[in-house]
Amino acid sequence: MEGVARDALWLLMLIAAPVLLAGLVTAFAISLFQAATQILEPTLSFVPKLIVVLLVLALLGGWMGGQLVEFARGMLTDFPGLVE
Repeated sequence: MEGVARDALWLLMLIAAPVLLAGLVTAFAISLFQAATQILEPTLSFVPKLIVVLLVLALLGGWMGGQLVEFARGMLTDFPGLVE
């Protein structure tokens, strides 16, 4: 059972990493821009991060969904062995 939990957590990190890293890099670039220009507009930081995260989800969504389906298929196929 611990192998299943480890695989699930690894899959979670693998799927979440591209979205989180894209948001982190965008937030860092925007914060540098805001510090340099002293423009402290909240929407200036929110809208670009939202756009970048949506772009990453649009580009990698098929891959993410495929990984989840493959994990679910493996879980359902191996379910009798997991119950024992």
